[in-house]
Amino acid sequence: MKVKKSLSALAITLALGASTTAFAAAADSFNDVPKDHWSYAALDELAKDGIIEGYEDGKFQGNRMMSRYEMATIVAKAMDKVKSGSLGDQALVEKLEKEYGSELDALDKKIEAVNARIDNVKITGFVRTQWDSDKTDGKGYNNDNKRFYLDLEGEMKISDNWKAKFQLEKNAHYTSAFTTDAQGNKHNHSGRDTNEIDKDHSGTISRIWVDGTIANNWYVNIGRKWSGIGYQNMLQGGETDGIQFWHPISKDLMVSGWCFAPTWDGADYTLYGANVFGKIANNLELNVAYGESNKEKWFGDKYGSVDLRTQLTPTVKLTGTYAWTGADEYNTDKAVRLDYKGTNLKNVGSFGAYTRYVNYGAVGDIGHDDEWGSLPSNMKGWILGAKYVPWENVEWETLYSKQKVNVNSTNDDRTLFRTQLDFHF
Repeated sequence: MKVKKSLSALAITLALGASTTAFAAAADSFNDVPKDHWSYAALDELAKDGIIEGYEDGKFQGNRMMSRYEMATIVAKAMDKVKSGSLGDQALVEKLEKEYGSELDALDKKIEAVNARIDNVKITGFVRTQWDSDKTDGKGYNNDNKRFYLDLEGEMKISDNWKAKFQLEKNAHYTSAFTTDAQGNKHNHSGRDTNEIDKDHSGTISRIWVDGTIANNWYVNIGRKWSGIGYQNMLQGGETDGIQFWHPISKDLMVSGWCFAPTWDGADYTLYGANVFGKIANNLELNVAYGESNKEKWFGDKYGSVDLRTQLTPTVKLTGTYAWTGADEYNTDKAVRLDYKGTNLKNVGSFGAYTRYVNYGAVGDIGHDDEWGSLPSNMKGWILGAKYVPWENVEWETLYSKQKVNVNSTNDDRTLFRTQLDFHF
């Protein structure tokens, strides 16, 4: 009998709260160990040698007697550290193992059950601190992204084939007077962090969905989630309600389909379509998408995109995207992105740099990812950015962009500078 040596502190702590039913194998598990039992002296000796920790006086004796169950939990912790002890300490622990073997077996089973429950839930995400300088024709009209931001995502195992997921987002803007009108007057946007003003980022769970695998390598998700199409999310990149599926059609190619509806206020239509993506030649990837809408809207009722991506060198990657809609005019988007190296959150000092040229038509897509206001519709311009990992799981990104409105009588110029730190967990 051996209690697993890799027991987590959390698992042991939770196991300490086990009910008596968990120890049915040992009827006397909760009987007190007599005060004169040799176990107390053995634990005191181990505590003096630093194998385990005693009470404030460094001992385990006292006015209160311990149950055999409590003794077993202390012995289990001693078993984790005894390899670093003396031969005498090891002999004491072996003797304690034999004395409380039944309780240790039951504790082992309880900890396995606790670990299984812990493994069923995963929480990931990041906290961001962001600062923007965003000016149009010299005025800070758009300086509303000075903020702290939380992205919290959860995953719960349903079975080997299904997982339930959720996402919570919270914006906390840290400047009270952050916009300037055409006359140079500052305006206070109090309440902009409330659910009424920013309901999608108010700190409540806003997205819930399930991911599943069905027969013959068909993958599906159902619910409300963030959905993107293409390598740059130019055709579509935002929150939707609906269903998406994926299925491999060859070693290197995958087919995907969707039927979903955007969730923004006023969206009264449903989008459906399909795309094929993957490797089509040595060092060349393709993504082709086509879809339609159940209603004719400002973008018409049809849309599509083509993405190409290639690794020019081991450290340089080139991506190009073209998107279109069925609108009568201003109905195309174009973008080129060049990436150099990239970051690894576990590799302190890793870095990457990128440059982008974008040209978004006024109605060139069905809802691209605007990347927190840095890529609005009806805009053309370029972006230069860099990423760096100063500490493990922390990424620092800074970008600079010059933009111009595509369709506007004034053809306004925009200058955006953004720097942000992301703390991943």
